[in-house]
Amino acid sequence: MKIQTTRFGELNIPAECIIRFVSCLAGFPRHKRFALFPYEENSPFNFLQSVSNPDLTFLLVDPYRFFNGYVFELEDDLAEELGFSAENPPGVYALTTLKDKIEDATVNLLGPVLVNWKRRTAVKVTL
Repeated sequence: MKIQTTRFGELNIPAECIIRFVSCLAGFPRHKRFALFPYEENSPFNFLQSVSNPDLTFLLVDPYRFFNGYVFELEDDLAEELGFSAENPPGVYALTTLKDKIEDATVNLLGPVLVNWKRRTAVKVTL
């Protein structure tokens, strides 16, 4: 799928990288379809780019690569509703905000983005 972006120009994103949020991200009620793709191969950084808004991009990180021992519990009902199981664990990402100095960057560990790659759906949960 071809999408226009402000930061990256035109991107050709494979269909398997397009996800749909089952509930909207806070502050962005009209945007549910996003492309989720890595900064580069094996990078802990990923971009979450709106399919419909070229200006809307988020930076996500793999929290396990930066925060040793990061864990959270997902309620059984929610895990079942989202289709997560031992055989289909969620992809876990944390929204990141960069500042002028990298030392001032923040990572939202209390609101991870969980992706069901089999269904290509996602949700941002509040822990």
